[in-house]
Amino acid sequence: MTTQITKAFGADSSDKPMHALEITRRSLLAHDVEMDILYCGICHSDLHAVKNDWGNTDYPLVPGHEIIGKITSVGEHVTKFKIGDIAAIGCIVDSCNSCEYCEDDLEQFCDEGVTYSFGSPDKVSGGNTFGGFSESYVCNEQYVLKMPSFDNLAAAAPLLCAGITVYSPLKHWQVSGKKIGVLGMGGLGHVAIKIAKAMGAEVVVFTRSESKLEDAKRLGADEVVLSTDQAQMESYARKLHFILDTVSAKHDINAYLNLLKHDGSVVVVGLPPEPIEVNAFSIVNGRRSVSGSNIGSIAETQEMLEFCAQHNIAAEVELINIHQVNEAFERLEAGDVRYRFVVDMASLKS
Repeated sequence: MTTQITKAFGADSSDKPMHALEITRRSLLAHDVEMDILYCGICHSDLHAVKNDWGNTDYPLVPGHEIIGKITSVGEHVTKFKIGDIAAIGCIVDSCNSCEYCEDDLEQFCDEGVTYSFGSPDKVSGGNTFGGFSESYVCNEQYVLKMPSFDNLAAAAPLLCAGITVYSPLKHWQVSGKKIGVLGMGGLGHVAIKIAKAMGAEVVVFTRSESKLEDAKRLGADEVVLSTDQAQMESYARKLHFILDTVSAKHDINAYLNLLKHDGSVVVVGLPPEPIEVNAFSIVNGRRSVSGSNIGSIAETQEMLEFCAQHNIAAEVELINIHQVNEAFERLEAGDVRYRFVVDMASLKS
């Protein structure tokens, strides 16, 4: 298979800064498209991968899975895209296409395991996939999304992960008309507020940060609870139908299970490195549950993009250049961002 050299920005180890490097992309196959990357969001998963928090990172690593670009080349059998189209790539770039989940448009649960846009074994080219901190990306059109029209294209980039990660469970648990909680108000939580409100839910936000109380209201929350205030927390006992847990740090999930009505569920979408501990009494009382949700399928991601465009929903972002990425990762780890970093990938060319 022929390849092409591409500029990128990535990590060689967990304890050294990311830096400019060169990677190879495959030349176009018949169903492939190539895009010139315009913007790439920074997700907490990128930080975990670069720091090897989950213990499975292979280096060199080029992160980035919230990718928006312009199509520059198409394979001879491509039908969905043409040169010049604005398109996007999210978390998934390949799957087996034959298991029951893939056949039901649930590629994220593929029996053989999906190929993620970075850090996964690449079944086509060998080695591992490289992500969106690069000049270009080559992908089978089946896993590429059509971008609707957004007022701020850079602010739409985080929807490719943060957006679908919260949209999928909010839709699956049918939050319309229900009183729900959103735990955490970071990159995931702030988008969840907007999407849940657009779906017709009554939204209660739980945050540890007093500085975010007013911001939660600005973003659309009906009520805001300072989760460190025990009296405020107790006042919501047995009041909520559903809680979306977006926190990526260690926390006590039992405190939130006790806020659920009967048959309610806390749905985990954040990925803390430590195990979550559940007290049996927190779930047997009221037939409550702890559930999880992992991104969404390609079809559902396309649906989410169109929903967000229709309702004028995008992330609150700080646009940076590629040379600010290491600083941005440090700030992300410290919680010093409101609410997502997005990299202007034109800066990589310099």
